[in-house]
Amino acid sequence: LDALGADRIPDPTTAGDFCRRFAPDDVEILQDIFDQTRIKVWRKQSADFFDEAIIDVDGTLVATGACCKQGIDIAYDGTWGYHPLIVSLANTGEAISIVNRSGNRPSHEGAGEQLDLAIPLCRTAGFRKIYLRGDTDFTQTKRLDAWDADGVTFLFGIDAMPNLKAIAEDLPASAWSELQRPPQHTAQAKPRKRPERIKDQIVRQREFETLTRIREDVAEVDYRPGACQRTYRLIIVRQTIATEKGQTRLFEEVRYLFYLTNDRATAARGLVFKANDRCNQENLIAQLKGGVHALRAAVDNLVSNWAYMVMTGLAWSLK
Repeated sequence: LDALGADRIPDPTTAGDFCRRFAPDDVEILQDIFDQTRIKVWRKQSADFFDEAIIDVDGTLVATGACCKQGIDIAYDGTWGYHPLIVSLANTGEAISIVNRSGNRPSHEGAGEQLDLAIPLCRTAGFRKIYLRGDTDFTQTKRLDAWDADGVTFLFGIDAMPNLKAIAEDLPASAWSELQRPPQHTAQAKPRKRPERIKDQIVRQREFETLTRIREDVAEVDYRPGACQRTYRLIIVRQTIATEKGQTRLFEEVRYLFYLTNDRATAARGLVFKANDRCNQENLIAQLKGGVHALRAAVDNLVSNWAYMVMTGLAWSLK
C-alpha cells in the first residue's frame, strides 16, 4: 500500500479488474484447462457413455442497455448487446465452449471452427462416434465433405430454398408417409380428466386467427449441396397447417422443413425426432442465462465479458 501510495486496494473481483486482464488467448487457454479436467470426469463414466457424443451448436443474444461496453452492436431483431456462440454436449447438458461475439454477427460465424475443436476433444475422451446437430444457420456446407470423410455424422436443418421446395412438390404421393409422433409422456397411473382449455375458448370467442398443425408427412431424397462433392440424405417434412378464425376454418397451407444428414442408418422418421431433440439445448441456454447468470454483459468489453461467461458457465457444468 505504501509503495503504491494507496489507502486501500479493492478486491480484483469487486473492481471487475480480473476479467479485464484476459486477452483472447487467455480465454482459450482457460477453456483448454477446463477440457483437460472434463476428460478426466468423463472417463469415470460407464463404457456405454462413450457410444456416441452428440454435439449441439447454437447462438443466443445477450442484451444490455449499457451504451459504453466495447463490442456491443445491434442484432437482427433490434437488440443491443452480444451474440455468444454455444457448443454443448447433449449427453450431459454441459457447455463445451462459449465464444462471445458482437451483437451484429451472424449466428453461424465461427461455428465450424469450434466444432472442429470439439470433435478431437470427444475422440480423445474415448467417444466412438461423433454426431453434430444444428439448425438451419449452421449447415456449414463447405465442411460437410471433410466431416463425412472423417467419419463424423451430422444432422443439420437447411433453409427452405426455392429449389428444395420444388423438389418436395415434385415428389409423387407414394414417396410420402405420415409422420406419427409418439406421445410426450405415458401416464403411470389412471389417467385424470383433462381440464377445460380456457385459453382456446377465449381465442375462438374473440375470433383470433390461429394456426393448427393437422398433419405431417415425411419423405427423403438424395441431395448434393452446391458447396459439396458428395451426395447426402435430404429429409423433408411436409406440414399441413390450418388457419382458423373463431369456429371457421379459412384455408389450409403446406409448409416444408428440410434436414441434411449423412446418417445412412437411421430411418427418416427417427432423424426428424433426433433433430427435434436439439431443442433441449435451449434449456441449457436458459440455465446459462437465468440459472447461473453466465450469459450476461457484466464487464466492460467483449473479451472481458467472454472471460466472465466462460468462468461463470463452469458453475453449470459442475452442477
